[in-house]
Amino acid sequence: MADYYKVLGVAREASDDDVKQAYRKLATKWHPDRNEGSKDAEEKFKEITEAYDVLRDAQKRAAYDRYGEAGLRSGGGANYHHVDLSEALNIFMKDFGGFGGFNDLFAQGNRRSGPRGGQDVKITVELTLAEVAAGTTKTFTVKLLDPCEKCAGTGAEPGTKPTTCHTCAGNGEVRRAQRSFFGQFVSVVPCPMCSGEGVVVTAPCKKCRGEGRMRGEHTIPVQIPAGVSSGQYMTLRGLGNAGARGGPRGDVLVVFDVADDPRFERDGEDLYTEVLVAYPQLVLGADVDVPILGGKLSVRIPPGTQSGQVIHLRGRGLPQVNSSGVGDMHVRVQLWTPERVSREEEGLLKELLVHAQTPPESARSKGFWSKMKEALGA
Repeated sequence: MADYYKVLGVAREASDDDVKQAYRKLATKWHPDRNEGSKDAEEKFKEITEAYDVLRDAQKRAAYDRYGEAGLRSGGGANYHHVDLSEALNIFMKDFGGFGGFNDLFAQGNRRSGPRGGQDVKITVELTLAEVAAGTTKTFTVKLLDPCEKCAGTGAEPGTKPTTCHTCAGNGEVRRAQRSFFGQFVSVVPCPMCSGEGVVVTAPCKKCRGEGRMRGEHTIPVQIPAGVSSGQYMTLRGLGNAGARGGPRGDVLVVFDVADDPRFERDGEDLYTEVLVAYPQLVLGADVDVPILGGKLSVRIPPGTQSGQVIHLRGRGLPQVNSSGVGDMHVRVQLWTPERVSREEEGLLKELLVHAQTPPESARSKGFWSKMKEALGA
């Protein structure tokens, strides 16, 4: 089995953008249309596209990183298989065919007529920080367009079939010549008669009215890897709307929205929290309960701890997505000052005030004023 990271020439910690850029460069080089149909180029193109298809998907990539191809065949993607040339070309054109001028890299006249693919469906998943920490499985019910059962998605009434479009002769496109001050220009546009499909339906199916698809309800389970952040997404290939008249299905885009947890501030995989302690606890030291994901943790405050000091708890943060690393928890110790005290407490505090030491000048943080100016925007 090939190493997908080596196939694309990227590091295991490569970002999604790095993976996409590496694939685009290699796919441009090895695309069959640029290599006169070479079988070697075709195999290379399928190999790099398969690697890209796995590494661009958070769920597949996480399963591959942990268990290799076995993970893809089990939990990471039950429908995983080696891509064929048709799938590789569809993946390439779907992700890069819309870039301005990108199709011009290849020879003209390579346009293929046929039914268009179905539209993608976007689902927003709301997650708690605890679910992000452990990973979870969510199940969604969505309404999608499915191939019509009566006409098997062709759009034609049973007993009939679509016929070749006479306007474009089945090519799916027509050429238009225009004259201007600079001379004659020829443009290629989708055929207006068949909408670029190359065929027309003369006897539309009565159930779907020639559309070739009907709306149905689907239940989709989604295994969400640990460590994801708001705005990240997973792509479930081929699970979206069916295309009109036999066109391939689109994708389902699962976008993550992680809810804020009032106990923590998040910075990537690291978490920050604050714990309030009384003056005697800072001076004498104490064991205090610190909030962590899933409960609380008893942490020892050393004697003589200063208010504002940060204690670092290694490995108590969030998992790194698509990696085995784990972030840290950073606990800021803050002195709590009560608004009211009892008479007994007041008496003890007055006695303490008499004996209290004067803070030395050296205890002041050298960067105090610079930090204050920065906070005030000065």
